[in-house]
Amino acid sequence: MTRTRPAVAIRTGTTADTDVITALLAEAFLTGPVADWLVPDPRRRRDAYLAFFRQEVERALRGGYVHLATDQSAVALWQLRMRPPAESAERPERLPGACAPFADRFAALAAAFADHHPTVPHHYLAYLAVAPPRQNRGVGAALLRHQHAALDRAGIPAYLEASNGDNRRLYLRHGYRSAAPFHLPFDGPPLWPMWRDPRAV
Repeated sequence: MTRTRPAVAIRTGTTADTDVITALLAEAFLTGPVADWLVPDPRRRRDAYLAFFRQEVERALRGGYVHLATDQSAVALWQLRMRPPAESAERPERLPGACAPFADRFAALAAAFADHHPTVPHHYLAYLAVAPPRQNRGVGAALLRHQHAALDRAGIPAYLEASNGDNRRLYLRHGYRSAAPFHLPFDGPPLWPMWRDPRAV
């Protein structure tokens, strides 16, 4: 018998959700190769991530859009990249104090993303985060399907960077093509640029 995954209810995130979304992102990305590289001191990583992701959530709410599972178990932050941004827009705003000791890594990460970002109009999946207890249960996939349906209707492609092999395989299953990875500096881990053309509807 095939097990059917439960439906995932999704709504648009608002400024009232900032604290919840920030905590969700920090928890979901707290471990892994990029986390170890970005904030090598695990004792300081959570505070740095909470400060950094609050800034990223506020940025997405201002100039992009946020999709949140109604049970607050997962979130997707998208940016509209229908024209090349000014160079300053590719770089993070002034880093919060908790991030300052690791400013060189945050700056290098932003520069690497900017150097490999396509200039063709698209929507950019900056972050897809699922709470650790809900991972591998189809919640992230539901958020992808939700946005892909809208992109397909509008004929708009999507782009992202996969941070590990498991994520890359998820995105491959959802119609993305993977380019060769690029590596972060300072002996950093690989990231895979991935592109999805819209499907005919």
